[in-house]
Amino acid sequence: QLQLVESGGGLVQPGGSLRLSCAGSGRTLDSYAIGWFRQVPGEEREGVSCISKSGIDTYPSESVKGRFTISRDSAKNTVYLQMNSLKPDDTAVYYCAARPTLQTVCTLTNQWYRTWGQGTQVTVSS
Repeated sequence: QLQLVESGGGLVQPGGSLRLSCAGSGRTLDSYAIGWFRQVPGEEREGVSCISKSGIDTYPSESVKGRFTISRDSAKNTVYLQMNSLKPDDTAVYYCAARPTLQTVCTLTNQWYRTWGQGTQVTVSS
């Protein structure tokens, strides 16, 4: 059974960068679409970016387009979220999620995903 573990969160100043990792275990991520989501207490979970199983198709949300980049490394069975030009509004718990798929697709709809990690806190503050 697939398990996902996020890491790389922390405290960073506005304008800084962080790279989050989503490591898979139990199954290879090569057959899975992966999404990154974030959630602030009291608010709904928001889709940040996703990547198809091939790695060719990526879909960042409008709020992070041009600042965040999603990528995957099959050899390490890991998906990354490179976050640059961070803003205080990016503060949240970040989750990765996976869904097996035969097609080269992904979505920012959280209900589509089947397996979730435990989350990692990102705080952007001076």
